[in-house]
Amino acid sequence: MSDHKAALIGDNQTRCWWPGTDALYLDYHDNEWGRPTVDDTHLFEKVCLEGFQSGLAWITILRKRENFREAFHGFHIETVAGLDESDIARLLGDSGIVRHRRKIESSINNAQRAIELAEEWGSLAAYFWSFEPAEVEPDSSANPNDPWSVPAITDTSTRLSKDLKARGWTWVGPTTMYAFMQAMGLVNDHVEGCMARSPCAAERDALTKPQPSKPV
Repeated sequence: MSDHKAALIGDNQTRCWWPGTDALYLDYHDNEWGRPTVDDTHLFEKVCLEGFQSGLAWITILRKRENFREAFHGFHIETVAGLDESDIARLLGDSGIVRHRRKIESSINNAQRAIELAEEWGSLAAYFWSFEPAEVEPDSSANPNDPWSVPAITDTSTRLSKDLKARGWTWVGPTTMYAFMQAMGLVNDHVEGCMARSPCAAERDALTKPQPSKPV
């Protein structure tokens, strides 16, 4: 195991390097990131928050996540889809979230598109899990000599991004979609030696993958 790939934290657990020593970030790394998720509300929330994260550090969004949940009604898809201009004004005045009009409008738009997608596939989970790659994919933009490298974009995340954009979704670029795939467990990018890698792999092996309600 390379010390560049995983780090020994103060509690003597070896983890991916990226959460550092922040307690909130460590909890997210240990108990959420990479755990396979098939809950539509959770999947939709993550798409929205990854969009808000664009241009920012994820820890910034994580620290505001409970405020986001309250402001966006728990990311209930039908409720977010029905938000109007008065709600946008309310959200723009909420200092507890990232106040960015285009990202707020994107969340509303994407909720409307999510309803359409769920009607077609039976669930968001069935759609997103259809993009689970069969094997580990290389990141064509990565430096192969960089031992810290974790993929930022793959062919599958690019395909997912293009398909969502064709369906009218916004703020779903290929890098954003790969971060989504990593967090929701469609891939297991905990590095070799990380204490969370094996549990995530076991959960993925045991997962019953959601299927479309009808042939797509």
